[in-house]
Amino acid sequence: MAIREIVKYPDERLATECSPVQKLDERIQTLIDDMADTMYDAPGIGLAAPQVGEDCRVIVVDTSRRSEPDAFMALINPEIVEHEGELVSEEGCLSVREYNADVKRSSKVRVRALDREGREVDIVAEDLQAIVLQHEIDHLDGILFIDRISRLKRALYDKRLKKNLEKDED
Repeated sequence: MAIREIVKYPDERLATECSPVQKLDERIQTLIDDMADTMYDAPGIGLAAPQVGEDCRVIVVDTSRRSEPDAFMALINPEIVEHEGELVSEEGCLSVREYNADVKRSSKVRVRALDREGREVDIVAEDLQAIVLQHEIDHLDGILFIDRISRLKRALYDKRLKKNLEKDED
């Protein structure tokens, strides 16, 4: 197990739709373990494979931050099959430096995926867990939470980030 470097926006890998996992082999198992270590170390409550530079549909989620042993989920090829309700919540992202914004999401989702043993799982999630699942599945589709905010807020963030990146180069 290893902690991996987290890919940061504006890296193009974050804007790419990921390929489905075809085979649950040792590489995927190691990736899941590394992603869990990376998520907890960051610290975060969710992480998607493209955030560690991998082109595959794998996410890890733990909204309890290790306080509940059964809360950790590794999901392979997850898809939202139902959603309902609406809520607005402040989101941040390990790949988006120093920025949080209000994002509109479904308040309840049903997600179908494979677990790390290859069994199909059906998860009904509400509130924070629903938000995190939607956020991480968005990553697999090349969508960041900043793609879901107003153009003005996005432009202001991009301008600030560009200025900070130029400062770092000096």
